[in-house]
Amino acid sequence: MTDIRNLAIIAHVDHGKTTLVDALLHQSGTFRENEQVAERAMDSNELEKERGITILAKCTSINWNAFRFNIVDTPGHADFGGEVERILDMVDGVVLLVDSAEGPMPQTKFVLTKALAQGLKPIVIINKIDRPDGRPDEVLNEVFDLFVSLDATEEQLDFPVLYAAARDGWAVRDLENDSRENMMPLLETIRDHIPAPKVDPNGPFKMLATILEYDNFVGRILTGKVYSGKLSINGAVKALTPESKARESGKASKLYTFKGLQRVPVESIEAGDIVTFAGLSEATVGDTLCDLQVEEALKTVPIDPPTLAMTFSVNDSPLAGLEGSKLTSRMIRDRLIHERETNISIRVNETENKEALEVAGRGELQLGVLIETMRREGFELSISRPRVLFQKDPNTGERLEPMEEAQVDVDEPYVGTVVEKMGLRKGEMIDMTSIGGGKTRVKFIVPTRGLIGYRSEFLTDTRGTGVMCRAFHGFAPHKGEISGRRNGVLLSTDKGKAVAYALAAIEERGVLFIHPGDEVYQGMVIGENSRPTDLEVNPLKGKKLTNVRASGKDDAVKLTPPREITLEQAISYIQSDELVEVTPGNVRLRKIYLDPNMRKRAARANEHD
Repeated sequence: MTDIRNLAIIAHVDHGKTTLVDALLHQSGTFRENEQVAERAMDSNELEKERGITILAKCTSINWNAFRFNIVDTPGHADFGGEVERILDMVDGVVLLVDSAEGPMPQTKFVLTKALAQGLKPIVIINKIDRPDGRPDEVLNEVFDLFVSLDATEEQLDFPVLYAAARDGWAVRDLENDSRENMMPLLETIRDHIPAPKVDPNGPFKMLATILEYDNFVGRILTGKVYSGKLSINGAVKALTPESKARESGKASKLYTFKGLQRVPVESIEAGDIVTFAGLSEATVGDTLCDLQVEEALKTVPIDPPTLAMTFSVNDSPLAGLEGSKLTSRMIRDRLIHERETNISIRVNETENKEALEVAGRGELQLGVLIETMRREGFELSISRPRVLFQKDPNTGERLEPMEEAQVDVDEPYVGTVVEKMGLRKGEMIDMTSIGGGKTRVKFIVPTRGLIGYRSEFLTDTRGTGVMCRAFHGFAPHKGEISGRRNGVLLSTDKGKAVAYALAAIEERGVLFIHPGDEVYQGMVIGENSRPTDLEVNPLKGKKLTNVRASGKDDAVKLTPPREITLEQAISYIQSDELVEVTPGNVRLRKIYLDPNMRKRAARANEHD
């Protein structure tokens, strides 16, 4: 199959992957001239549009001259690295996109490591060349150094370089002399540099399932690359597990290929193409779909293990059941099992009491997106503090913990504060460079547990100007105790609606999280205490009225606007004795034990342990 090219576009968050795919779709004639197409058309998920990031890997296809380019748009955030790792099995080359000002970032390194290890051929595009702070020559040198540090082969180091402004729809090979007209130089480079898929068109049918989705009409839909043979509609197939055990047999009820953003039904599929298959009810990601005579499964690359876990349980607060429609532990369990099937980087295990489930993933953002998706579907949940997943060294039995590479870009006056805070979190500084514009780039290797809850503190310390990127680095020996949150919380002593008069007195003790009129209950966290201990306060206390007229008018109560806490901030803020209550309309913080006497008993029991 010489006319097919399968490639993935990889980059750090916000370096322009999805915008680049938009430009290619438009200029290859995929859309009609008068067709209305949304900006960043590949980010179809509601949360992707809101956050401006790619969460799910998606396929598209471009027909250009006699060639067919199957392009996979991948997430740039390391929390969704499982999406990237699994799709690399489908492609024969990668387009690495790097911002002309920011240069290679930790997550660029994370994805590139996986691609180079699989022997994929890279094309490098230095994007956003129109940025006033762009430094393309320096960035190209940084990219080359990154390739060398990742042990790229001689062939991989001989990568072609293009310069682009994807938003404006042009790419060039020579920044000084070429005219900046369109994306044709990129299409030609893909055609010439990325190899045709190495497949066996005459062998028995074999396809590796890489992406799993559900369709209300045809059921389970599996997308992947066909490695050998052909398959027609209603052809007999079976699914083999990665260990080559038969999972199930069936028929191909629907076959699709990609055309632009659409899936197009076809009568048959053949080797080399990236296709979508429907007809089996149990086959999952990593399975080989094949002819009945095939006995051996295709090899897949194992993906990295999860590093964080949280406990998902039923919402049992006094305000439970007022907003959501899916409240029971059975509904939560079914939804999480369904998520585990489609998202291979998530693990779901039952806890000892059977009422709660432990969900393990790559990071706070990945688990936060899952929780946000569930609350929009009508679920009510209680979420525990994230905890890291330790491993044991198989040789020495030593306890190992997940480490992350954190890269921070901060204004020079704040460097000292950030280095000090990272030191308290057992972070080790490995590099510090000036990147111009009064900013310094500092790199740390830091335990994952040290970064839980640090992002909001980091933004406060840098007055909102700092940028922090992090990526999984590996496992290392346990680094010892890391101190948690330094402030206690303000706890409500009663149930009802908060009163402005009471909140005015309470805010002298700390920072509020609630507005007047918000529903509160005993044991709910309504603010942060300015001291290290927890403080119980009554937000319902109204002003005592008398029948004596006061001289002059009472001043209206003026409150400082409360601190708005997002779901991710709530998850990283809580301590081990607290929970996040998540409902379709609210995110609340609370103690596990709402009754103060129960809390004291539990605290004493922990001291004895």
